[in-house]
Amino acid sequence: MTQNEQDSDNFETRAIHAGQEPDPENGAVMTPVYLTSTFKQDAPAVPRQGYEYSRTSNPTRTALEENVASLEGGAWGLCFASGLSATNALLASFEPGDHIIAGNDLYGGTHRIFRQVYERYGIEFSFVDARDTEKIAEAIRPETKCVYLETPSNPLLRLTDLSATIALAKDAGKMVVVDNTFATPYLQNPLALGADVVLHSMTKYLAGHSDVIAGCLIGNDPALRDRYAFFLNSCGGGLDPFSSFLVMRGTKTLAVRMDRHCENARAIAAYLESHDAVARVHYPGLESHPQHELCQKQMRQAGGMVSVELVGGLEAGESFSTKTRLFTLAESLGGVESLIEVPPTMTHASIPAEDRRAAGMADGLVRLSVGIEHVDDLIEDINQAL
Repeated sequence: MTQNEQDSDNFETRAIHAGQEPDPENGAVMTPVYLTSTFKQDAPAVPRQGYEYSRTSNPTRTALEENVASLEGGAWGLCFASGLSATNALLASFEPGDHIIAGNDLYGGTHRIFRQVYERYGIEFSFVDARDTEKIAEAIRPETKCVYLETPSNPLLRLTDLSATIALAKDAGKMVVVDNTFATPYLQNPLALGADVVLHSMTKYLAGHSDVIAGCLIGNDPALRDRYAFFLNSCGGGLDPFSSFLVMRGTKTLAVRMDRHCENARAIAAYLESHDAVARVHYPGLESHPQHELCQKQMRQAGGMVSVELVGGLEAGESFSTKTRLFTLAESLGGVESLIEVPPTMTHASIPAEDRRAAGMADGLVRLSVGIEHVDDLIEDINQAL
């Protein structure tokens, strides 16, 4: 199958076949797991098919990189040992004095690596309400190098108007990076709107089974690929072959899983909105969500994440999160099983409380990663816990 033939296939077909030809030696349908640290060379510095050492590149990882690049509509992909390892490679390409704009409703681990790691090396960060394009415009300075976006954001499920924000950044000569973890390439494709780089924590929906830690960067500019690949080779952090295999297993079913995640999340968000114990539901698929229209324009569906604030605040939220039977109290998201957590004390605890509250994150906020179990069972579980 040629690359042009693959590119013309629909998403579900590319998810199964892109980057994954049967083994030419024995016809194995599934990509082999190349558990080797090094590769025989035909002559000094003349490697076969470009493979020398698995820190630099590995055939199993290459297959996954081609697969996720195809799903996002990118020319290249690079796979890392975690989402934050991918973020690290991205940030390492900037210089002291460079400035990055990011949303103020941001995954706690991303906020931590920004503020507690890279600020120490002279990179400056401004956190703004990324729902407001004018606030992003106001934050741009001559030394601004990048606009970093999460949409939907974690955990308040706020949306950034990608078309407007990318156009604004491009007019100012700034690069745009989009963390597409919550949406996945099945629901949203930022590269098609002009973003320079898409980042995923593949731990989540792409792998989909809560059994691997992985991340990736995807883009079109070969110079950016060379920059991040140099960091990956020089500093390590590339994804191991077996984890690459596990993520490829996950991407094959991404479309069917996401359809069920989204279907269940819509039903649960609607149920929560009607419950007397609930003060507010954050889900862009609800008509009551202030960015519902943008969600319909920008995303194919609203995703599988729901956040909720209960009457009674922190005490009520913590009580609720410990009384569910099917929703497991745990960090992370995007697996086939449903999870529940309290972001201010778990995934976002590294963000100072005053910053969280200023961004609109209530102390008792509860985040649900809605799985693919039967929706009636999930609603009954929520009902008994409330």
